[in-house]
Amino acid sequence: MRLHRTAGSLADGADPVLLTPEQAEWAYTGLRVLTVPAGTARTVHTGEFEAFVLPLAGSGTVRVDGVTYELRGRDTVFTRVTDFVYIPRDAEVELSSARGWEVALPMARCTRRLSPKYGPAEDVPVQVRGAGQATRQVTNFGVPGVWDHADKLNACELITPDGNWSSYPPHKHDTTSECEVVNEEIYYFRIADRDGITPSRTGFGLHRTYDDTLDVTVAVRDGDVFLIPHGYHGPCVAAPGYAMYYLNVLAGPAADRSMAFCDDPAHTWVRASWTSQPRDPRCPVTTHEGRP
Repeated sequence: MRLHRTAGSLADGADPVLLTPEQAEWAYTGLRVLTVPAGTARTVHTGEFEAFVLPLAGSGTVRVDGVTYELRGRDTVFTRVTDFVYIPRDAEVELSSARGWEVALPMARCTRRLSPKYGPAEDVPVQVRGAGQATRQVTNFGVPGVWDHADKLNACELITPDGNWSSYPPHKHDTTSECEVVNEEIYYFRIADRDGITPSRTGFGLHRTYDDTLDVTVAVRDGDVFLIPHGYHGPCVAAPGYAMYYLNVLAGPAADRSMAFCDDPAHTWVRASWTSQPRDPRCPVTTHEGRP
């Protein structure tokens, strides 16, 4: 399995990413990133997948099951927490925009068909996690306990200020135990340019995944995708000068949705050290009202 998919390697025509479970060589989790030019409409058939319509840049309209949702969206992933729409399996979805937009469709193969549902940006919890140079923002728009209107799909967004570490301590969710459930996970990266707002391939970050059978550390750039089939993953490191965003998409075989994980026991002590460190005042980077 090829874990690191660089920007463009998963392109489908003008769409930046088309990643199915078959392409990932697993069973549940997928991701599409679509572009909708100004004044046009796109039709998507979800088939056996549920998904979120998550604006990455721009605003637009989602029409599904005879209901229309207007999404305010955002200029870029670094400017605002966005509203979104949950769309069920076996649905025909029309995406349109007067000015054009780019949307992510994190998706999961599922069995139950639920109804569409709108998620307002102001209802999305923004968590500041960690401390010191491990301070980061977690935007919990599609996680259990916050968003329970899904069958298999879990998703959240993270923003790591430049120079900071996230997904740390390293953790895993590849077996069923007292502290974890099995999930396949996708990381979709966006890297800001020197202005901290505009995505660009100029900057970079680092990502590591490892266990007894693999140890992969790569430089990730804007638009890259990394697959986590098993093993500890983390840290994600934002290079100085370049803020890092990633969309996490998770799904697995458990009957109930969960994002439970186990830390690498060699590094879990780091969590206790945060109690004596101040949090980076740059977090949160964004809220539903924009940048503080």
